[in-house]
Formats: sequence, C-alpha cells, structure tokens
Amino acid sequence: MFAPLVRARYVLVALLATLLVSCTFNKFAYNQADTVAAWMVDDYFDLHGAQEDDFRARFERFHAWHRKVQLPEYAQFMRAARTRMQGELSRDDVLWFIDGMRDRVRTAGRKAAPEAAALFATLSPAQIEHLQRKLDKSNRKYVDEHKLNGSVEDRHEAEGEKVIKQVEKWLAPLNREQKARVMAMVRERPQIEKQRYAERLRRQKELIEVLSHRREDPQRYTQRVTDWMVGWERNRSAEYQKQLDASWQKRAELLVAVHRMLTPDQRTAALERINTYATDFTQLAHQAPGTSQTAAR
Repeated sequence: MFAPLVRARYVLVALLATLLVSCTFNKFAYNQADTVAAWMVDDYFDLHGAQEDDFRARFERFHAWHRKVQLPEYAQFMRAARTRMQGELSRDDVLWFIDGMRDRVRTAGRKAAPEAAALFATLSPAQIEHLQRKLDKSNRKYVDEHKLNGSVEDRHEAEGEKVIKQVEKWLAPLNREQKARVMAMVRERPQIEKQRYAERLRRQKELIEVLSHRREDPQRYTQRVTDWMVGWERNRSAEYQKQLDASWQKRAELLVAVHRMLTPDQRTAALERINTYATDFTQLAHQAPGTSQTAAR
C-alpha cells in the first residue's frame, strides 16, 4: 500500500537508509542486505579495492544499528497500524502511516549520512561520471515504466497497475471487480507524473552538486550530505509541493475506499499480513547477523 515510501524514491544513492528500509519488509532480503548493498553501490559508483572493503565495514555498522534500534520500533509501529485497521480505516489513519514511514526513513538517513559522506569523499571524477551515466539509464527506464511519453490514459493505466500491486502487497488479492474500481478511481486523480519526474531530476542534480563538495571540511560535508539525504522536501517549488500534497490526500482517500470494498475475509487477511510484518521485525531484531532463514525458523 505504501511501497513508494520505502523504495528508492529519494534516488538510489541515498543508499544505506533507503536500501535497508526497503529490505526491512522481506526477512530474507534483510539478512542479505550487505550483499545487495555492495552490489547496488558498486553498480552505481564502480568502487575499487579499498573502497569496497570500506563500504562493507560501514554498512555492517549501520545494519547492526538498524537491526537493534529500528526493527523493534518498526514492530511497534506495525502493531499500532494493525489496531487502526481493525475498524473502518480513515484518511487520517492513512496519512498517519505515511508520515510514520517518512519519519523512519529520515531517522535511518540521519544515521547513514556520516557513513555515506565518508564514502562520497573517496570518489574520483571518473566514478562520478559513472554515477551520472547510471542515473541517466535509470531515468530512461523511469520514463518508460511510467509512460511519460504516452497518453494520459497510458499514464493512468500504469499508475493503476502500480496501485493495485501495492494494495495486494499490503492488504489482500483483489478480484476483477475490485481491480476495475481501483482503476476507475485512479483515473479521477490529478495526473502529476511529469512533475514527479522533474522533481526526480532536480534531486539528482542536487546530488551531483553535493558530490562536487566532497573535498571540503569533513564535518561540513557530512552536514551537507545529511541535509540532502533527509531534506528531500527542501528546495521544492511551492506549486509542486501543493500538487504533491493534494496527490497524497487523494491517494489516502483512494486507499480508504479500497479498504471499504474489501470482503470480511480480505480484511482478516490484511490484518494477518500486518501482524506478520510485526512478528518478522521482532524476530529479525533478535537474530544474529548472518543467521540463515532455516536456522531462524
């Protein structure tokens, strides 16, 4: 339901925080996060030798903190969400969850920023050029997936399929009639995908600017990286922020409407799924790093 908040929405290279928040919702992925992180960061930055070893050490420290500190809090958050979902879901409930996820991404970002800043400080001009090429490639994929060069109907269809996938991930599988109703509601929402893409490009441009200062005083540079990683709303235009706020309000209303159309069995399944997340977070928090899934069970 709220997957865009826990994926690479703030650009992949906000690396540590975004990756772990994403992996948190899959037990196997969470325990393999060090391997996934090393691959992702190398893919974007083309790390060499000592940089790879340094990144692994820094990520292991962050991962250990996240497991010990954030996972128990995530479990508590999910239990609170389950309580809210036992009754009729309201728009305020949805916005509460969205704000809660944003706060948790920011918390992880603040913790990860010093490690990210230290890594960024070692990058060569060639590695930054490599990053730019990867971002350009990622942007072409984004344009294609979101049908930005297609018609309004094409974009609505792509958005509707994404919303249905998110609902089914968080709540329960939808039947054909429910999916049709979701698609109809998506078509009634204001279309701001092109504005989202422009914001994506703005954030990437900011990142390249941040990297250009990597040789400055370490303390000042760490603050600069922190501001970028947790302050994604800074420097947005007032017009785009207004459009985005309206879009989130509409998304909350859509999710409330979806919850109301669920059958009793689907609601029970949704509650069980949220409870499973809470249980998984608790188990992961107490699991030693490197423990296999088989042993954990």
